[in-house]
Amino acid sequence: MTRLPDYYFRVRENGAQVFRVDTENRLRRIEMDPIATVNVKNGEIKPQGDRVLSQTDRSEIERWLADRRAVLAGRQLDDIQRLLDQLNLITGWAQQRATPADLATVSDDLLLAMHDLRSVLVRKKTDGMGKRDANGDG
Repeated sequence: MTRLPDYYFRVRENGAQVFRVDTENRLRRIEMDPIATVNVKNGEIKPQGDRVLSQTDRSEIERWLADRRAVLAGRQLDDIQRLLDQLNLITGWAQQRATPADLATVSDDLLLAMHDLRSVLVRKKTDGMGKRDANGDG
């Protein structure tokens, strides 16, 4: 049997619950002792109950947190690339296959969502250009 990791992270929507894994007990059972919760967005690590986390606990949690943030950032970029593909497919659908009833069902929502996205992108791009100009980069 391969050696189990010392920590297990049960992923939750906003982070994880952290368990210390113990197999070195007299019954050789796998025991998972909850030791903390971690919030991916703000980096907050909360010990479970009155527990005091060791430096090793904190180091492992911080390592997991950095790894998790990298995974989530990669997924976000991948989601955006898939969205671009979907927008192109929707364009083809609207042009070639959609009925007037289909278009009536989705057009307003699509137009509002695209207008909202365009407004945000233009504003962010303009803000970025203004910062470059202020730094003498433009």
